Amino acid sequence: MDVSSFVLLSHEQALRRQLDITANNMANTDTVGYKREGAVFHEYVENAEEAPLADARKTSFVLDYGTVHDTSQGAFQATGNPLDVMIEGPGYLNVENPAGGVAYTRAGFIKVLENGDLAISGGQRLLDANGQPINVPIEEIGKVTITADGAVMGEQGELGRIAVTGFADENMLEVRGDGLLTGTGGTPAGARLRTGGVEASNVEPIVETTHMVEILRSYQTSQRMSSDLAEMRRRAIDRLSRIG
Repeated sequence: MDVSSFVLLSHEQALRRQLDITANNMANTDTVGYKREGAVFHEYVENAEEAPLADARKTSFVLDYGTVHDTSQGAFQATGNPLDVMIEGPGYLNVENPAGGVAYTRAGFIKVLENGDLAISGGQRLLDANGQPINVPIEEIGKVTITADGAVMGEQGELGRIAVTGFADENMLEVRGDGLLTGTGGTPAGARLRTGGVEASNVEPIVETTHMVEILRSYQTSQRMSSDLAEMRRRAIDRLSRIG
C-alpha cells in the first residue's frame, strides 16, 4: 500500500468517526439535557527522508483529536411537574455519582424518594453545595416548591438549596453514558432555575440528517479515488510487464 492509500484511509477513518458521532446525536434527539457533539480533527504531517520530489516529502494525515459539546441552551419542555427544573444558562445539577463522588447533569426530572430525599429520574440523589442530599419531611411531601435560585421550600421554610456547578471548559467533562458527566475544577454557578419543565436536547434533526448525507457523499468520493488509484497501479504494472 502506497502513501496515497494511507492518506485516503486516514480520511475514511475520520469520516467513520464523524458518522458515529452524528448517528449518536440523532439517537439522542429526545434525550433531556443532551448536548450535541462534534468531532475535532488535527492535521498530522509526516516528513519523509526520501521522495522523488521535494514537495512530496510532506504527507498530511487526518488525526482524530476528540469531541466537543455544543453548549447552547435547549428549549424549555413543559412537564406539568412543579419539581422539574431547567437550568437557564451554563451549569449542571449536582447528583450522587454511582461510582462515588459527585456527578453532573442537566436532565432536571426531579422526584421524591421513599425516604424523602430529592433525586433525578435515574434515582441519583440531588446534592446541595456541601455535597449533602436534600431531604423532604414526610409531612411536607407534595407541598414542596423550588425557587429560581434553587431553594427547596416547604411550608415551614427552606429545606435545602440545589447546587448548580459551572465549568470554565465544559469540554473537559467526561460523559458516563447514563446521562451523567464527571469532571473536576467546577465552581458554583449563578444560574437560575425554571420550574415546571426540563431542557430539551439541542440537537436539530434536519441539521444532523444533512450532515450525514454530506459524510456519505465524501466517503463515496474517497472510494472512487481509491478505485482510480488501484486502476492506475494496474495499468502501470501491465505496461511494465510488456517492457523487454
